[in-house]
Amino acid sequence: MKNEDHLKNLLESMEVIEESIEKGIAKRQRNIGFNASVAATDMLEMYLHKENLIDPGVIIKHEWFNSENKLKDKFPFEFRNKTKIFALIKEIEQKRNLLCYGKPQKEETLQEVIMALKKLKNEFKEMGLNEI
Repeated sequence: MKNEDHLKNLLESMEVIEESIEKGIAKRQRNIGFNASVAATDMLEMYLHKENLIDPGVIIKHEWFNSENKLKDKFPFEFRNKTKIFALIKEIEQKRNLLCYGKPQKEETLQEVIMALKKLKNEFKEMGLNEI
């Protein structure tokens, strides 16, 4: 996928999350779960494309972040702040299915996902992904 397509999708996801915060996160946990997950992978793909570490046709699957072996297999290369970025994405993914398919969660859980996404976005900005 082209970077401009990733950016369009990312901006849509971030807008949905902001709308969810405005309306009350407890009422929008599914939106937060789905959109935080897809936004995280969009940012990672954008960065890895920018650094020419993956081909434009590569699609990163969110479920890869639930398996250390899968991550080692799919990302055998190093890049700046890889450990920190993967830890933030894992934090989002560990709560994704609970938010998307589970019973209503405490606002604290939703806030943790939102904060992890904000930290991830800041990390990528510091790494030169300024368009996000």
